Amino acid sequence: MKRKTLNKEVQYNGIGLHKGEEIKMKLIPTENGGIIFKRVDLEDGKNVILMDIENTFDLTRGTNLKNEFGAAIYTIEHFLSALYIAGITDLIVELDGNELPIGDGSAKVFLEILEEAGIKELSDEVKEIKIEQPLNLTVGDKHIVALPYDGYKITYTIKFDHSFLKSQMLEIVLDMDSYKTEIANARTFGFDYEVEYLKKNNLALGGTLDNAIVIKNDGVLNPSGLRYDDEFVRHKILDLIGDLKVLNRPIKGHIIAIKAGHALDIEFAKLLKKQEEKLC
Repeated sequence: MKRKTLNKEVQYNGIGLHKGEEIKMKLIPTENGGIIFKRVDLEDGKNVILMDIENTFDLTRGTNLKNEFGAAIYTIEHFLSALYIAGITDLIVELDGNELPIGDGSAKVFLEILEEAGIKELSDEVKEIKIEQPLNLTVGDKHIVALPYDGYKITYTIKFDHSFLKSQMLEIVLDMDSYKTEIANARTFGFDYEVEYLKKNNLALGGTLDNAIVIKNDGVLNPSGLRYDDEFVRHKILDLIGDLKVLNRPIKGHIIAIKAGHALDIEFAKLLKKQEEKLC
């Protein structure tokens, strides 16, 4: 497919999930440079972070990038998920803090600002990653499998030992329409017993019931409830799409994930990259 960027600059301001500070984000069109994050609050020359799988780190609670000078950007997966479905391959992302705005905890706001700016097709092409033969990765009870498929399909299963959230499964063939209606609005989630620990460790300081689902023993704390009965597995699919976007190439195949998460997603992306390098 053709590489793509935006038609014009667009800006969005919002609260960061972990620090709870307002972040100014500016998206600037560029050609054939890939996805580039720039920390405008840091010294020039040391503040550019390339979206490269080798720059990923600390994947416990999100997908994060850093450069050789230690400049980092956190919680990029929701934004990358929207970039993937919009086909954006080239963009400069200026930020005045170390994380992206959380929005409402989904990819909705990012998709909206991309559409507001408009998509510009570039002359160069980007080669797709085509799954030609089965590929799998297992770590403990977590699994990701890729199978040949003429399109992009994801099957995801989650399983928790919890009184309210137990297991959910969803299979979806991805395109812009299915993503918009079935995936983009699914919000990040956590359990009520995690909140105190996170706050004590200076995490989730910007987390509220407006940007995350908080799960209690018999339901959710959010007054508005859930957007989908299976919103949790839908959000996991949203995350997986964003995590695999670190390769910055379209994927053709059927991805099957069981109890995966950011760390396994990125390890699987590395496996995909290694397989592609062998084929070249």
